[in-house]
Amino acid sequence: MKRSLYLAAAIALTSPAIASAAVDLKLLKVQVLLDRAGFAPGVIDGKGGQSLTAALRGFQEARGLSVTGKPDAATLNALGANKPFPATRRIAIGKADAAGPFAPVPKEPADQAKMSSLGYAALSEKLAERFHTTPATLAALNPAGTRLRAGAVVNFPNVLPASRAYDAKLKDDWKATLSSLNVSASQPEAEKVVVDKSEGVLKVYGKGGKLVAQFPATMGSEHDPLPIGSWTIKGASYNPTFHYNPDLFWDAKSSDEKAKLPAGPNSPVGVVWLDLSKEHYGIHGTPNPEKIGRTESHGCIRLANWDAARLSLMVKPGTPAIFQE
Repeated sequence: MKRSLYLAAAIALTSPAIASAAVDLKLLKVQVLLDRAGFAPGVIDGKGGQSLTAALRGFQEARGLSVTGKPDAATLNALGANKPFPATRRIAIGKADAAGPFAPVPKEPADQAKMSSLGYAALSEKLAERFHTTPATLAALNPAGTRLRAGAVVNFPNVLPASRAYDAKLKDDWKATLSSLNVSASQPEAEKVVVDKSEGVLKVYGKGGKLVAQFPATMGSEHDPLPIGSWTIKGASYNPTFHYNPDLFWDAKSSDEKAKLPAGPNSPVGVVWLDLSKEHYGIHGTPNPEKIGRTESHGCIRLANWDAARLSLMVKPGTPAIFQE
């Protein structure tokens, strides 16, 4: 369903399939500022909800404010929401971005394995992910009849990174992915990561036990519960291929066979896999950022691609990962 909507949006942002109510620009600005501060509000859409509430609570805890989960006066002041910061930016679409290639991703693993990459279905999907939003929100932020094509100037949420000076040790293709997701090179160093099931978030703690970042997460299910305990992050696999093994999925079809799925943002594990000391478990991205915290996983920790990529810059091999109720 999602990918068919993205294909429609490739023609015009005003396609009836992605028509959306007007965006609350005040809330959108709060979401943008939280995202830039490292307290991810989920997809930036100018709407309230559980992810925004959790982000506000995390930011308030980190700043020593009353933890209300609401954009109260003290929180807005700490975020700088009262300053003349533009919540959106007008940016021209480049020729390389518009050129694609774009192709719908089939549902079945066997069919996905036949593709050269699990890339974006349409330009609208690519741009929405780059700016941490949805095609429907882009439609609401732009005039009727806006078309996504090379040279078009479009309103986007203002999540442009503070720096793109990525570590020279990183491979060029991964640096390109970080840049394409508007992930800043400037990130805090994690002393530990805590996955909190009751709050539905992944928290990053820095020096002195200070909360420095937080991301909404999907974690486990009734069939594959979150593995409570203390683990470590063993390492990262960037733009990974995915080895699909139906024996590890309770809901796999009996006819499914093992398959090697190509890399890409629409891979089942998104753009990065952070391997855990718990065998078969990891922290990874997703092809469906709008479903984070609203669906179940097969036990792993699932983040939006841009949040998983950002987290990868904070951690290193040996970083403790504590999973708690």
